[in-house]
Amino acid sequence: MTETLIDLIRHGEPIGGRRYRGHGVDDPLSEKGWSQMWRAVGDCNQWQQIITSPLQRCQAFAYALGERYDINVSVEPRFKEVGFGEWEGLSHDEVKIGRMLEYQAFLQNPVNARPLGAEPLDDFVQRVYSAYEAAIERYSSHHILIVAHAGVMRALIAKTLQAPAIGLYRIKISNGGVTRIRHTGVGAVLELLNGKLSA
Repeated sequence: MTETLIDLIRHGEPIGGRRYRGHGVDDPLSEKGWSQMWRAVGDCNQWQQIITSPLQRCQAFAYALGERYDINVSVEPRFKEVGFGEWEGLSHDEVKIGRMLEYQAFLQNPVNARPLGAEPLDDFVQRVYSAYEAAIERYSSHHILIVAHAGVMRALIAKTLQAPAIGLYRIKISNGGVTRIRHTGVGAVLELLNGKLSA
């Protein structure tokens, strides 16, 4: 039976700390963010391909990792983070406190209570999943690493579990956290969430 193994890693902490970046704010990784990512992958280097979001908080590490172990890296624009509209660039406190009613509505129904100008959640999930399906088809029976964002990983976990998009923000994704999904002839299995890898 052919198996395709997908590791997903969320970027480490960017410069500027916790805030809504979406795909409109492209901060680089902080020193802490770099160390979170190197610590998460450890000495693991068995991937045949690395695929990364185009945003620099993902792409810089993907290329550094690829260079270290001579693994090919490709950029997939559809793996960029969800667009947060008016919330882009705001800190979590600015939204939680300054836009309390908006924030509470979003938590209760992130599908229909989007920030003004935000990317529709169903469109985002479809965008991400179309890129993921293409990657699985192209790299069938390989072990690949996708360097991406919390939203991207939530969307793929929800698809794997056949869970509705309304529950996406109930999945915690840590900076530098690794998720593993194994695809077999009978479907996909979530094997690891917010983990670290070892060689």
